Amino acid sequence: KIRPTMMLSVPLIMEKLFQNQILKKFSENKFKETIYNRPLFRKLIHRLAGKKLYQTFGGRLVFFGIGGAKLDATVERFLREANFPYAIGYGLTESAPLLAGAGTKQTKLGSTGFAVQGVELKINNPDKNGLGEIWAKGPNVMLGYYKNPEATSEVLTPDGWFRTGDYGYLDSHKRLYIKGRMKNTIIGASGENIYPEDIESVINNNQYVLESLVFEEDGDLVAKILLDLDELEKNIEHIKSVIEEKKIKGLHTIHGLDDKYKSWSQHILKKEINDKLNRVSQIKRLELIDKPLEKTATQKIKRFLYTKHPAGEHKENKD
Repeated sequence: KIRPTMMLSVPLIMEKLFQNQILKKFSENKFKETIYNRPLFRKLIHRLAGKKLYQTFGGRLVFFGIGGAKLDATVERFLREANFPYAIGYGLTESAPLLAGAGTKQTKLGSTGFAVQGVELKINNPDKNGLGEIWAKGPNVMLGYYKNPEATSEVLTPDGWFRTGDYGYLDSHKRLYIKGRMKNTIIGASGENIYPEDIESVINNNQYVLESLVFEEDGDLVAKILLDLDELEKNIEHIKSVIEEKKIKGLHTIHGLDDKYKSWSQHILKKEINDKLNRVSQIKRLELIDKPLEKTATQKIKRFLYTKHPAGEHKENKD
């Protein structure tokens, strides 16, 4: 009825549309999955699906801006291959808010784009791969937190650079790439950085998962997972056959959510997830939850409610 030309959205909207309308349809059986996994057919499917999605939003969009959190790479690949007019933005409240962005003709997979006009970006103390904390300077950066000089001094340098608290790097064309929040970053046993947001993207792309949260507990990576019970019930016979084929016991003891899917999630789901992760990002334990994770107004998970240690408290990097 309204048929807008411009829209702004958090990534969750597009991610749910992609998972429910695209991934689920092409994960129903091995034949569909095999076809979808061939790049040529996948691109054709995405192009056709993109046209339908475009009409769903009214058929007049020229700008669909996405920001507020990191966009899943698989979903962004779909948007690119679908020729959907999406754009990316990155910023914080303290920078009013935009620091970097890419218009509909400038997007590059995984990048939040270039510094916006009047803003300087730099990577502070980069490692050998150019990765470090993103610092910003510009007229849009705040003067400080109201009546809180201590907090202000923690994020603003004397010469006006704002410490964003995000890890990232700049490519040779000055495009910005974000890896994750510094306070969420987990330091691995060998001193490597592990970004839980990247692991969660892999987990959330599973057809039976609605959302997840990855954190460290006693040296192990743990994932809290909310299962899509409707999707599981549709495929329960298939899941039973897989369990029996693998000779895994326990599925038939059904006394609640955890008992019903515990064997499957710990043996099958966990393996499927870990097969797609590198060695240092392997999940040691899955915890099934029965209600959605609490989120902020911009749909970011309130991590501090679920982790064992206070936000920002991590093992010291000994390197």
